[in-house]
Amino acid sequence: MEIAQGKNIYFASDQHFGAPTPALSAPREQAFVAWLDHIKKDAEAVFLLGDLFDFWFEYKTVVPKGFVRVLGKLAELSDAGIPLHFFVGNHDMWMRDYLEKELNCRVYYTPQEFTLGEKSFFIAHGDGLGPNDHGYKRMKKIFKNPFFQWCFRWLHPDWGMRLGHYLSVKNKLISGEEDAVFLGNDEEWLTQYARRKYSQKPRDFFVFGHRHIPLDIRLNPQARYINLGDWIQHFTYATFDGNTMTLNTWKTR
Repeated sequence: MEIAQGKNIYFASDQHFGAPTPALSAPREQAFVAWLDHIKKDAEAVFLLGDLFDFWFEYKTVVPKGFVRVLGKLAELSDAGIPLHFFVGNHDMWMRDYLEKELNCRVYYTPQEFTLGEKSFFIAHGDGLGPNDHGYKRMKKIFKNPFFQWCFRWLHPDWGMRLGHYLSVKNKLISGEEDAVFLGNDEEWLTQYARRKYSQKPRDFFVFGHRHIPLDIRLNPQARYINLGDWIQHFTYATFDGNTMTLNTWKTR
């Protein structure tokens, strides 16, 4: 992907809109919409690395209620010709084709590689990658099973969404989230994963979400691991101008 002079590529992750309640989520949604409006003027592309919603399940003819301003602003960026890339997270893994059809958004279910400008990127949400997290990895296999999804789809949306939201907020095994405490450069399991992937094939940047901690870790003189943090406590995002990658904080008002 070429990056025009004066343009930037933006990355953000883990907004978890809808949690813990719609009312408490609303100010965070407003801050995110303000950020999207701010970057619209110079965005070459926007990458959202998962868990935009705290729970999301698409029935064939029903989508979750709410998030109108967020989806509307994303649609505005897409209509302006700004490519949107969405990586499914562990809270919105049941994404189907709604974002693709309504927002012309590319949706990814597995890690992907990109060449942005002259730099190589390995990008993923980050759940289930690297060592440990065994309980979640087993649970994810169940949740991704087509038969399980078929069974869940038979629940009335009022019951299915209520159950899904409850489990998403309450059950740490389902969320797959460790406590958001920095484990150290060498102990962070996504750092270990990035080092292993680099040994198989060098890349300039490994960009993940999921950990809810903004991190910028140099793996070696050539490569960096970036974790985007979240929009719950940190309100952080990354900016890439074709050469330099920076982590930034959106000042909420």
